[in-house]
Amino acid sequence: MPYHACVARERHTFACLRTLMAKATPARSGDALAGLAAATDEERAAAQIALADVPLTDFLSEALVPYETDEVTRLIIDTHDRAAFAPVASLTVGALRDHLLSDATDGAALAALAPGLTPEMAAAVSKICRNQDLVLIASKIEVRTAFRDTIGLKGRLSTRIQPNHPSDDPGGVAASVFDGLMYASGDAVIGVNPSSDNTAAVSAILHLLDEIIATYEIPTQSCVLAHVTTTLAAIEAGAPVDLMFQSIAGTEATNTSFGFSLATLAEAREAALSLGRGTVGNNVMYFETGQGSCLSADAHHGVDQQTLEARAYAVARAFDPLLVNTVVGFIGPEYLYDGKEIVRAGLEDHFCGKLLGLPMGCDICYTNHAEADQNDMDTLMTVLGVAGVTFIMGVPGADDVMLNYQTTSFHDALYLRRALGLRPAPEFEAWLETSGIMRADGGFHLADGRGGRFRAALANAAA
Repeated sequence: MPYHACVARERHTFACLRTLMAKATPARSGDALAGLAAATDEERAAAQIALADVPLTDFLSEALVPYETDEVTRLIIDTHDRAAFAPVASLTVGALRDHLLSDATDGAALAALAPGLTPEMAAAVSKICRNQDLVLIASKIEVRTAFRDTIGLKGRLSTRIQPNHPSDDPGGVAASVFDGLMYASGDAVIGVNPSSDNTAAVSAILHLLDEIIATYEIPTQSCVLAHVTTTLAAIEAGAPVDLMFQSIAGTEATNTSFGFSLATLAEAREAALSLGRGTVGNNVMYFETGQGSCLSADAHHGVDQQTLEARAYAVARAFDPLLVNTVVGFIGPEYLYDGKEIVRAGLEDHFCGKLLGLPMGCDICYTNHAEADQNDMDTLMTVLGVAGVTFIMGVPGADDVMLNYQTTSFHDALYLRRALGLRPAPEFEAWLETSGIMRADGGFHLADGRGGRFRAALANAAA
């Protein structure tokens, strides 16, 4: 069905909902590379005007990726909660924006609405929101998950220690872990990107992280971000797996290129649950996403990259994850060209994920050949903090020496907590206090001689 809008006395026609969504998307290099972007700002404005008038029910009758050939589409349609959708079923995309911004729509109402929204609806409303709208709406939403500590509470900001090493050296990994712990990082997860996807190498890192957590009785969880099938093999070999990881995307063809299906994820979740390693909860999945992955895999079906990113969140929420992380600037400037595009994409991803009921974190990052710098990341980190982001990354010096990109540091997390009055997860915060790292007032013992056993452990790991 065609959609129309007039701007500056010119009538613009968009042949279908897929085209309209792409043309309405704020400018980004990936959509231009795919030949999907609006040709002019005027065409983009016309598309946004037309999109605001689209009934939400159109997204239930017009699939952007064919139902018959895509299991992600089938998941979205077959699990749609029509009872949860009923309060907004008569609305257009523009009216949904007004509803979400209304003071009468609080966090409880948004949580109840989440199962009734499809990813395409969330993506559509994000395209007609200003940045401040994305921040305000997301800030209302609290998504709680738990494993060994409780993630996502209001007034809290969690962090992932990302102790990567170019050769998976145990001493190098451990040194980064202890460094992060001394700066109150690690309550979301201690998560290593392995340089090898070999089962034995992955198992060795899992045993190392498990030993650290058990020795110091740290209320957090570990994860080695290997392929899901490698982690399944590690479980069979007796490795101590807390969280199952997989990078996911918004089309079946992309996920197939990643080497898994929805059935694989179901098997992985059941395997992790069978270990019973959680103490305060049983959310055992960790997913990462990123705008542009479907285009990179030549599996985008002519759909814009932001809508496809939102569709990945349907995959995530089907498996009740502890953490979902948009690695927003990692793929490179071919998909998000500069700081402005990265900031916008990060806000969109966080907004759509939380609106759909997910515990959204963000790897606030860029590659060295992008037109971006650490000041752009400071901006995105700050506004995501205001928006209630669940967690961010903590990497020594903000420079990942294995993946070769720029992200956020342990010090960045301290800044954000101090500037916005945020605290770590409650169980982890209590551990920081009893371990002599953090004072009850939120200050640190880094300079007053306490936390001695962690200094010794750090020295031993570095040696």
